[in-house]
Amino acid sequence: MGHPGRSGAPIAVTSSCTACGACLLTCPEHALRPERGRPAVLAEVCTGCLECVEVCPADAIAVLTG
Repeated sequence: MGHPGRSGAPIAVTSSCTACGACLLTCPEHALRPERGRPAVLAEVCTGCLECVEVCPADAIAVLTG
């Protein structure tokens, strides 16, 4: 993902992602799924709790507004 217009989720994984997997392990709703290069956000599952943002060592998860 990482394309704000496409996801509809309150977050997006940016190109800064190192694919470490920390967000995958942290998300209580399992709204992040592994994909080639970086995780994908499942918009219909993401609740916007932002735990993934807090745990990301690369600051690669952007909070989308609007």
